[in-house]
Amino acid sequence: MTDYLASLVRLRTDGRILQMREERKARRDPVCADETLAYLLFTVQSLAPARILEIGTAEGLTGAALLLEAENARLTAIEADEERFRLAEKNFAAFGLSERVRCILGDAADVLPALTQEYDLIFLDGPKAQYVRYLPDLKRLLRAGGVLAADDVLLYGWVDGSVPVPPKRRSIVARIRDYLEAVSGDEELVTSVLPVGEGLAVSVKRRKKG
Repeated sequence: MTDYLASLVRLRTDGRILQMREERKARRDPVCADETLAYLLFTVQSLAPARILEIGTAEGLTGAALLLEAENARLTAIEADEERFRLAEKNFAAFGLSERVRCILGDAADVLPALTQEYDLIFLDGPKAQYVRYLPDLKRLLRAGGVLAADDVLLYGWVDGSVPVPPKRRSIVARIRDYLEAVSGDEELVTSVLPVGEGLAVSVKRRKKG
């Protein structure tokens, strides 16, 4: 996204979340870009999801913002780092959201196969090299007409080749490209890669005809 377009983004969410996000950015803690969260909030408004799945919930700020926007939704939040997981639980409680959240501590590769209910919106923001590994379960869990949004899929311009890939990052870039090729070529999905934040791949699961 250009600096001009980024300057137009105005997040409309709880002021406490905005402040906490700025504090995390200053510490370089993981938090999605403002324009990414703005797009997700827009998606929540248009989709009106009842069930949301977030892989890589970190401290729960994105999940909390989505639940505050979608007042009837419930969230399943997966986080592998125990310290962040505990902070997410604390933050969900502080916003009065605990009863609408199922927090799961664990590796998504282990957790996803055990999930059975369908989700209207899935936000994928976990380990980028694992995106393609998660995809079969994500497709299974995504309802027809549902939205799968995968964050950071352009990764500093490395993935689309606009910036040379550092040798140490070639493996993760290859795995992200594998994911993009998989979702783009999947006949069950309609996918667009948007220049939002560090790249957002948005896939909609086709409804069966007839």
